[in-house]
Amino acid sequence: MSNWSITLPELAAKKTRGEKIVALTAYDATFAQVLDGAGIDVILVGDSLGMVIQGNDTTLATTLEEMAYHTRCVARGVKRALLLADLPFMSYPSPKLAAENAARLMREGARMVKLEGGRVRAEVVRFLTEQSIPVCGHLGLLPQSIHQLGGYRVQGKEDRSAQNLLEEALLLQEAGARLLVLECVPATLGEEIATALDIPVIGIGAGAGCDGQVLVLHDLLGLGTGKRPRFVKNFMAGAEDIPSAVRDYALAVQNGCFPDDEHSF
Repeated sequence: MSNWSITLPELAAKKTRGEKIVALTAYDATFAQVLDGAGIDVILVGDSLGMVIQGNDTTLATTLEEMAYHTRCVARGVKRALLLADLPFMSYPSPKLAAENAARLMREGARMVKLEGGRVRAEVVRFLTEQSIPVCGHLGLLPQSIHQLGGYRVQGKEDRSAQNLLEEALLLQEAGARLLVLECVPATLGEEIATALDIPVIGIGAGAGCDGQVLVLHDLLGLGTGKRPRFVKNFMAGAEDIPSAVRDYALAVQNGCFPDDEHSF
C-alpha cells in the first residue's frame, strides 16, 4: 500500500462500485491543501492556468516550464489525492518528446499526465504507457485545438461525430489510457461513452452519466468576469468559506446532484 490514499486502481474500483469521482483544478500549494483536505479524489494542474492565472484568452501560451513549476507547487500541498498534470500545447507531437516532457512533470510530483486528442494520439498514449507513464485522455471540446474548432462549442451533437467520439474513446482505452476527460458533449453521449468504457470517464459539461466530474477551481468559486459556461455552478454562493464550497461541490458530485439538467447539454 502506497502513502497515497487515491491510486489509479482505486479510481477504477470507484467506477465498478458506482461511486462518483470528484476532481478539481489547482495551481498552487495552498489551494491544493484545501482541495486535498476536502476529499477531492483527483487534483488537476491544468494548462487552464494560462487563462485563470495568467489572463490569456486560450491555453495555448502555457509552457512546459510553467506546468512544471505549478505541478511542483501543487505537489507540496497534496497528501491524499491523485495528482494529474496537463501536457501543454505542442509538448507531445511525437512519442519520444511526449515521454521526455511527461517525465519532467512526473519528477515534479505528477502521478499521471493528460493529453488531448483521439486517433492521432493513440501511438503517443501507447508509447507513454509502455514507459510506465500513466495517461489520461481528453476528448470532446479540446481547448488546445480551439482555433481549429472555431470556438468553444459543444461537440458530438450529430450522430456521425458522436460515433467518432465513442470510437476514439475506445481507441485511447485500447492504447493504454487509464482515465478519460470528456468535455462539452451532450449528456446522453457522455453516459454512452462512460458505459462503453472500462476506464473511468470524468466529465466537464458532459452530463451526470459520467463516472465523475471536474471543474476549474476559479469557476467553482465564482471568480472571473467573462461569461460563465453552462456547465459551471458557483458553489461559493451561500457557502461559509472556500473549504465549505469545495466540500459542497464534492458532496453534490458524489450524490449525483451535480451536474443537473441546468448544467448539462
